[in-house]
Amino acid sequence: MSSPTPPSPAATPVSLTERRKAATRMDIARAAAQLFVKHGLRATRAEDIAQAAGIAPRTFYRYFATKEESVAPLYAAGAQLWAEAVRQAPADLTVPQALEHAVRHTLTPGAGVSAASWEWVRTLIRLAEASPSLRKVWAEVCQAGERTLAEVLAERLTPGGDDVAGPLPARPDLRFAAAVASAAVRTAVEAWATGDAPASGPAGPAGLALRNLGALGEFPWEGCRG
Repeated sequence: MSSPTPPSPAATPVSLTERRKAATRMDIARAAAQLFVKHGLRATRAEDIAQAAGIAPRTFYRYFATKEESVAPLYAAGAQLWAEAVRQAPADLTVPQALEHAVRHTLTPGAGVSAASWEWVRTLIRLAEASPSLRKVWAEVCQAGERTLAEVLAERLTPGGDDVAGPLPARPDLRFAAAVASAAVRTAVEAWATGDAPASGPAGPAGLALRNLGALGEFPWEGCRG
């Protein structure tokens, strides 16, 4: 099985040191995922992950407190990619249209993540279902993704929001809208991961997410304009 190739996070102005740290975190995450898949979570030690990533154990612990936390960057990559796709969706789209646009551009194999990488996503989510400690990491990443999406919705629904330096604070209604949209996508990915359907087609992550979003037709998205 080839190494997972997670999507690149959204491009933001960061220092060279920050980019190197992010790259190291992702290298560790890939090494951890490979070992978890090959040997199982219980049989894998943090020292094993460090060795596979080509770093010293003390370096591993500078980046992550536990072996479970080491796969957080892989969990987060998809959420970051989707939120950024919502941000970059054409400005004339309504909120539900922007969400659907982002789903098609990030959850369809080959558009945002390769089909091979989706199989890694399936495996990592299944591991989270079987491990309370890993499930906690997954839940924290999903919660962080909701906050990011709320900021993105604030930008889309605020006149001149794109010109404001730094993230806009999200009102309670926008946080609720982001939680609803995120849940629609998260549960679709989780449902797909529990089965054996291919990543493409109506039973794939994109197909299930679009179905979930479609079921929210009565949600007052436009009322979030305030």
